[in-house]
Amino acid sequence: MKRSVRVTVYVALIMMAAVLFVFQSHHVEADGEGQQVYVIPIEETVERGMAAFLNRTTGDAIENGADHIIFEVDTPGGRVDAANEIGEILQDLDVPNTVFVTSRAYSAGSYIALNADQIYMKPQATMGASGVINSDGTAADKKAQSAWISAMVAAAEANGRDPLYARAMADSSVDLPEYGAPEGEFLTLGPTEAVEVGYAEGVVDDRVELLSELSLSDATIVVETPTAAENLARFLTNPVVIPILLSIASIGLVVELYSPGFGIPGIMGALSLVLFFYGHIVAGLAGYESIILLVLGIGLIVAEFFLPGGIAGIAGVVAVVAALMLSSADMGHMAMSIGIALLLTIVVSIILFKFVGLERGFFRHVILNDSTSTERGYVSSSNRLELIGLQGVTLTPLRPSGTAVFDGERLDVVTEGGFIPAQHNVKVVKTEGSRIVVRESTTDRLEEENK
Repeated sequence: MKRSVRVTVYVALIMMAAVLFVFQSHHVEADGEGQQVYVIPIEETVERGMAAFLNRTTGDAIENGADHIIFEVDTPGGRVDAANEIGEILQDLDVPNTVFVTSRAYSAGSYIALNADQIYMKPQATMGASGVINSDGTAADKKAQSAWISAMVAAAEANGRDPLYARAMADSSVDLPEYGAPEGEFLTLGPTEAVEVGYAEGVVDDRVELLSELSLSDATIVVETPTAAENLARFLTNPVVIPILLSIASIGLVVELYSPGFGIPGIMGALSLVLFFYGHIVAGLAGYESIILLVLGIGLIVAEFFLPGGIAGIAGVVAVVAALMLSSADMGHMAMSIGIALLLTIVVSIILFKFVGLERGFFRHVILNDSTSTERGYVSSSNRLELIGLQGVTLTPLRPSGTAVFDGERLDVVTEGGFIPAQHNVKVVKTEGSRIVVRESTTDRLEEENK
């Protein structure tokens, strides 16, 4: 397939994907009269992509005059910053709202639930276990834990719930053995216990029963689902995916430099970088300033191949790193991701340099591989091989260089290291370009010995 055709196919695929990504998805499950209820899922890991989804869907609900919003929660938790953002969305809602815990509302999920006006749970659902841990599984520092406990307590108090149980969910030092949470354990409430302590208004089997409990059985139900773009953004902003994308982007660029033409490695690297920024833009993390810095940085890096000094390349790298950092919700995690990508790229570069070399790909245009040698016909000057064996007379002493005459031609010569006086016979023993090596002739030595 010709290169132009290949590029056209890639562009067409990207355009088709873009059309799918902008498609906004929601559907009406049941028609009714009068009131309108929006059902919004909060599922899987809590991250910034989920916050962007909830911001859009609650906005749609308000704009379309929703009378009630139901958040169906089933999550193991996630990022604290995303949970705080989602909590603010619920706190700012003027529309009556209910959290329906269908399975799990752990950690960040329990905080989201506590910010709702009402909480209902399925018979098998649980809520709690909200201790703060780092990405490596260790406990967060005391400052982060204290801030999170305060946020949990404030969310419970804002909706008239006893803050003791919210604290016990996030603080293992609280002793509640009667609810299966002695000191050293985080509190997790089942549906019966949640109703008992006032953390749930009731237990229902499904959405139909919940609507009946809320006196909304005859309402029109609008079920929101994430668009393709939002699902992709949630995946792309996952803390595990980010270092993978950056590694593929940087390794793809390096491999492309070692490959002739523009092919799969370059496409994969460029696509990974595009996906990274696409996901962060949809999630509301990256703005135009990040894109401008990225484009500027790439331009400077490319210019470095044609400009001397190295300043453009350094400025380009700084601009790209700044674009990545500005797109991140967690500077520490982004720095770690960049470090992982850099380390993997260095390893791949060493392997390629050792086994592939610089004779292929882009490097062949910027690195001079030719060398001059006598074997390939290159000489610094004409090598006068015809002088070898000629006898001559020194005009000046050779110390070890000087001047001698051979067949009437005056030449600069050099001895093999010794001293030869003027007016002595010499013989050419070697020529190397402009260097003519002579030795005192045997005839002169014999005459000196006879004297």
